[in-house]
Amino acid sequence: MPELESPQPSLWEKDPMYDREKEKYERPIVSREYIMKYLEELGQPARLEDLLEDLQIAEEDQEAFRRRLRAMERDGQLLRNRKGAYGLADAMELIRGSVIAHPDGYGFLSRDDGGKDLFLSPREMRKVFHGDLILGRVIGEDRRGRLEGAVVRVLEHAIRQVVGRYHAEGETHYVIPEDRRLSQEFAVTGSGELAPVHGQIVVLEIEQYPDGRNLPEGRIVEILGEHMAPGMEVEIAVRSYGLPFQWPDAVLAEAASFDPEVPASWKEGRWDLRELPLVTIDGADAKDFDDAVFAQRREEGGFRLFVAIADVATYVRPASALDLEARKRGNSVYFPRRVIPMLPEILSNGLCSLNPQVDRLCMVCEMEIAATGEMERFRFGRGVMRSHRRFTYDEVAAIVAGDPELRSQEAELVPHLETLHELYQALARARELRGTIEFDTQESRIIYNEQGRIESIVALQRNVAHRMIEECMLAANVAAAQFFRIHNFPMLYRVHPEPNLDKIDDLRRFLAELGVPVRLPARPHSADLAAIIESTRGRSDANLIQTIILRSLSQAFYTVETGLHFGLAFPAYTHFTSPIRRYPDLLVHRGIQELLDAAEENRPAVLPSLTELRELGQHCSMTERRADEASRDAVQWLKCEFMLDKVGTEYTAMITGVTGFGLFVALREVFVEGLVHISTLGADYYHFDAQHYRIIGERSREIFQLGSEIRVRLVQVNLDERKIEFERVVAESASRPRRARKS
Repeated sequence: MPELESPQPSLWEKDPMYDREKEKYERPIVSREYIMKYLEELGQPARLEDLLEDLQIAEEDQEAFRRRLRAMERDGQLLRNRKGAYGLADAMELIRGSVIAHPDGYGFLSRDDGGKDLFLSPREMRKVFHGDLILGRVIGEDRRGRLEGAVVRVLEHAIRQVVGRYHAEGETHYVIPEDRRLSQEFAVTGSGELAPVHGQIVVLEIEQYPDGRNLPEGRIVEILGEHMAPGMEVEIAVRSYGLPFQWPDAVLAEAASFDPEVPASWKEGRWDLRELPLVTIDGADAKDFDDAVFAQRREEGGFRLFVAIADVATYVRPASALDLEARKRGNSVYFPRRVIPMLPEILSNGLCSLNPQVDRLCMVCEMEIAATGEMERFRFGRGVMRSHRRFTYDEVAAIVAGDPELRSQEAELVPHLETLHELYQALARARELRGTIEFDTQESRIIYNEQGRIESIVALQRNVAHRMIEECMLAANVAAAQFFRIHNFPMLYRVHPEPNLDKIDDLRRFLAELGVPVRLPARPHSADLAAIIESTRGRSDANLIQTIILRSLSQAFYTVETGLHFGLAFPAYTHFTSPIRRYPDLLVHRGIQELLDAAEENRPAVLPSLTELRELGQHCSMTERRADEASRDAVQWLKCEFMLDKVGTEYTAMITGVTGFGLFVALREVFVEGLVHISTLGADYYHFDAQHYRIIGERSREIFQLGSEIRVRLVQVNLDERKIEFERVVAESASRPRRARKS
C-alpha cells in the first residue's frame, strides 16, 4: 500500500476538494475525488480496513467514511467485489446506465456516457426492471452483431410499487403487472386487512426485487377495483408511471393559508391593467386560465400586444412545500375526463387562474409588433388585471367569421378581437417567411355517454382562434428568451436541435426516389423542410412525405444552453406562458422578477445555479415524457375498450407504420390505431423494404407503404396489452392461392 500522510493539514492540502468539504460539513472527511485518486494510484481494489488505515481516518469519522463509500457504490463510482474490496467501476470496465425494457422480455442498457446501448437478454432482464439504474459489462456480441451486456449490480431501483391484476389460484396468489415492460409475475406475501378478489386491479408494494432466480415479491396495499370499471384506465396509468397524485399535508396547509381574494397590499406598486379589455380564449372544458390577451393598432402602424400570464411565482415561493411538490410533478398531466394538476386547485383553478371579472396578479409582456409581424420592442412587468370575458375558441372563431348573434352580444369586444385577428395574420405571414414547419396532423377527442363509457371518437378541429392564441404565446415566449439573453441571465430554454445528418441523408434519398423535385442542403434549415411540405400538399403521397419528415426531426427538451428551436425557426425560445401547469415556466417568471427587482433596486441580479438549472432541465424533460406516455397509455386503453364489441367490422385505414411483421394503421372513421399482421395481407409472400418504408408482394407486386389507404377488418382486441389487430380485406379470388399450371 502506498504511504500517505497523516490526516493533518498536509493531508487535506492534497485533497483537491478540501475547501468544498470544509464548507459543507462541520467535520469534513476525505472527498470522493480523493478516494478515487487513491484507488487509481493503488492500481487494485482495497479493503475497508486498508482504506481506513492508509487514509488514516479517525475513529470518530469512520462511520461517515463508510456512508460515503456506500453512496459512491450507489452512484456507480465504486464497486465492492466478492472479497469485500472496493475498486473503481471504470477500472473494472463497468458501464453505468438505465434499463430500457421491451414487452417481449428483452431490453437494453442505455449508457450514461452516451455510448452504444448494450443488448440485455431475457435472462439478464429477469434481474432488473425497466428504468433501473445499473452497472453492467460487455460480454460479447449476439447473433445480430449487437453488443451484449450482463447486469453486474443494481444501483437504484426505479419502481417501488406495481399496479396489476390479482390472481388467486388455490394457495397461489400473484399479481401480473399492467405495465407490459414488467414481464415478471409478483408473488403476493400478504394484503393486511384488504381482501382482494381474483381479477381485481390492485397496487402491490415491492418487498423483494428479482435476482434472476426468484420471483419478485410484495404485499397488496390498495385495491383499485374491477378491471373494466369507468376511470380505471387513469388509475392504472397514474400508478404505472409513478405520477405523484396525492397532496402532502404540508402542501394542502400552505395552499389553504392564502386568502380567497388577492390582498390589497399585494396589488400595490403593480402595473394596473384592470381597465384594459384583456380576455381569455380557451377550450370549452378548460378550468384553469393562465393567459389573457389584448391587441390594439398603433398610430404609426403595426400593433401593440399585451400578453398577461398568471403570476404563480408570487404564491409559490422557492423551497416552499408548494414549490417542492410542483418541482417533483414537473407539469400537469391531462387525461380524458381527469387532470393531475401541478398545483392544488385552490391555486390552479382559483387564485392564480385568470377568471373573469375578478382581480388577479399577473406577469405582463407588452410587445410592439410591426405590420410585417416582426417584433420591434418588448417589456415585462408585474401587473394586476381583471379579465373582461372568458371566450371559447369556437366563440372567437365564430365572431371573426361574422356570426351576427355573437357579434351583437359582444359588441364592445368585437373590435379588439378583430384587431387580434389582424395581428395574427401579420404574425402568420412572418412565420411563413421564417420557415416554420407545420404538419397536417389530426388529433382526436373522446365523447362519453352518461354512464362514463365512450360514445364516439371524433376529430379535434383546430380553428383560427387556436392559431391566434398560439401566435400570441409564441411571441411572448420569444420575448422572454431574448430578455434573458440581453441580460446574460442563466435560464432554462426550450431547445429543438437540428435533425441528425444521417436521417437527413435518408430523407434526401427517399424524396429523390419519390420524384420530389427538391434539393436539400447538407445542413437544411426548417424553411427547407417547410417548403417540401408546402410544395407536396396536393400529392397523393403527401401524408407519407410529412410522416417521413416528422420522423427525421429530433426531440425537443429543456436545457440551460441557449440553442435553436429548429421546428419554430427561432434562435432562442423558452416557456413563459403556462406557469400553472409547467414548472419551467415558473422558473422563467422567477428569473424575470429577479431582473425587474435588481433594476428597481439598482443592484446586480442574483444569478441561479447553472448546475441546479441543468438538473431541473433534465428532470422537467423527463416529467414531460412521462406525462405524454401515461396519457397515451390511458387513451389507448379507452380506444381498446371502445372497439371490444366491433370485432368483424370493416374500416378504411391509413398506413402509419411499416415493419417486418406487418403494418400499423389508423382508422379514418373512428381515429383508432392497430396492427395488420403481414400474414393477413393476402395469398402471397411479402417482403419488408426498410429503406423505402414499404412491404412488397413477391408475386402480385402489391406495395403497402406509409400514407397509403387500405381496407381492414377488426379481428381481435387485447385490452390487457392495449393491442388492436386487424386483417386486410381482400377479394375472395385474391385470397385463394392460384394453382400452378401443368407443363
